[in-house]
Amino acid sequence: MGLRKLGALVLGLALGLIGTSPATAASNVAIERSGNTFHKAACAHGQPFGRARCFAHVVTDSAGRTKTFQPTGRPNFNFTGYTPADLRAAYKLTGSGSSGYTVAIVDAYGYPNAEADLAVYRAKYGLTPCTTANGCFKKVNQSGVEGNYPATDVGWDQEQALDLDMVSAACPNCRILLVQGTDALVQNLAAAVNTAAGLGANAISNSYGLAESSGLSSYDSAYHHPGLAVTVSTGDSGYGVQFPANSAWVTAVGGTSLSKASNTRGWSETAWSGAGSGCSAITSKPTWQTDALCARRTVADVSAVADPNTGASVYGPTSSTASGWMIIGGTSLSAPFIAGVYGVNGGTANSGSDPYAHLGALFDVTSGSNGRNCGKTYFCTAGVGYDGPTGLGTPNGSAAF
Repeated sequence: MGLRKLGALVLGLALGLIGTSPATAASNVAIERSGNTFHKAACAHGQPFGRARCFAHVVTDSAGRTKTFQPTGRPNFNFTGYTPADLRAAYKLTGSGSSGYTVAIVDAYGYPNAEADLAVYRAKYGLTPCTTANGCFKKVNQSGVEGNYPATDVGWDQEQALDLDMVSAACPNCRILLVQGTDALVQNLAAAVNTAAGLGANAISNSYGLAESSGLSSYDSAYHHPGLAVTVSTGDSGYGVQFPANSAWVTAVGGTSLSKASNTRGWSETAWSGAGSGCSAITSKPTWQTDALCARRTVADVSAVADPNTGASVYGPTSSTASGWMIIGGTSLSAPFIAGVYGVNGGTANSGSDPYAHLGALFDVTSGSNGRNCGKTYFCTAGVGYDGPTGLGTPNGSAAF
């Protein structure tokens, strides 16, 4: 279903759900609805040019208050988010990766409780500990230093919690490197990506973006790291192309709605209405893309669950002073999950081309839409084969990655 704006919350209200850093303090956050679920963006829309937004969407009540729950108790609403076991079953992941593979997560701002919150999530779902002490977890600033971390921002911290949990869900044995940009300026996020590559990451997840523009082209090289899998969220506002998802060097990850079903797979998917997609006005077409209507780069390449209505269970900051269990969606869910799937498969990546050579290892998503402004073409409408919102489809095991 389409997103429906129901109102706006000014940041800094007593609810305390979104940080008031310079990245978000001047903007409004709208409460939206997807299916029967209310949610809002963790990072506010309306950022100045050159400043990216994260694409996490936190499930709320109708007034915009984050819904929290206790996994061991009876929730006050039926769906409490998909667990690692759910996601691995839906996407037929049987491997768990290895400590020889590092998935880096690039985000903006500091997250002081990152390791502690991650420990709660992994313990709850029976995943082995991933800590600084055992060498599985490492957190650095954009210069690669362990310490001197950036100022905090609750919205971006929710994003980081989602990213850490989704990499853990997909690839429980992978090492995790969290690289925190000083803020959400594109040049700082790009610097963080280069730092992640320099520190030996095998995959780099990026769950943020802003509308593509020729003025951003100078940062494209930061996402070009031959042999590394660089995943990027396609957006959360429906049809339209974002940077850096438009880069020819990345795997652009769209989004779906995921539901249990009484079919052979046991699950069904449709395109999520919020997933970004389209034909780039700037980027040349990669040689592995052959869709007919776009002479340049088409977004997305692949996808995974992103609809907040069918989002994931996440443990992280519910306010500036507390952590708890939430449901979070957005293509900020799908990009780190796909980075983790690359980790399950291991080895090197050839920019975003690998899935195009392994169509049999993907579930084709054939219904749903993320907009009406594409002339009813595959740019915004899912169908058999390639389409914009879901790309080639979603993982059926890890062989396509």
